[in-house]
Amino acid sequence: MTDLFADPRLTMSGLLFEAHEGLLAKLQPVLKAHGVSGLDLNALTRLSRSHGRRMRMSDLAAQTSLSTSGVTRLVDRLERAGLVRREASPDDRRTTYAALTPEGAQRLEQTLPDYLAVIDRWFAGPFSPEQLETFLAGLRVLRDAVNPEATAHTSEGR
Repeated sequence: MTDLFADPRLTMSGLLFEAHEGLLAKLQPVLKAHGVSGLDLNALTRLSRSHGRRMRMSDLAAQTSLSTSGVTRLVDRLERAGLVRREASPDDRRTTYAALTPEGAQRLEQTLPDYLAVIDRWFAGPFSPEQLETFLAGLRVLRDAVNPEATAHTSEGR
């Protein structure tokens, strides 16, 4: 009988969870200082990197791993803060877009330097450029396997 507890898949998943939790803990002071949550920043960043700085609500839900009601609550909160606005689709009345406002772009411009400094120090910094590219490729494979909807309607693969 093999030692189930020594399975490298347990090590892989455990290391991934530990890295994720550790990074979130390091990022919390930066996010708090800029008045955004990790989910807020994730949504704002995805909108900023999307064509036209807007996304269909369903695509934003898939990329943030939120339900339809969850993304609605998120966009409601960001809209109240003036960081996003809703836009109706000119082609399909059933489709609504979340669009980054100038205020949302400004908040990102203020937040991202501090956010990226934490990423550089604790997450990307230990990697060489080649290792970082390999790591990103591996993360994309993993993301596509567990959440294929995240890139179903985008060509950017973010």
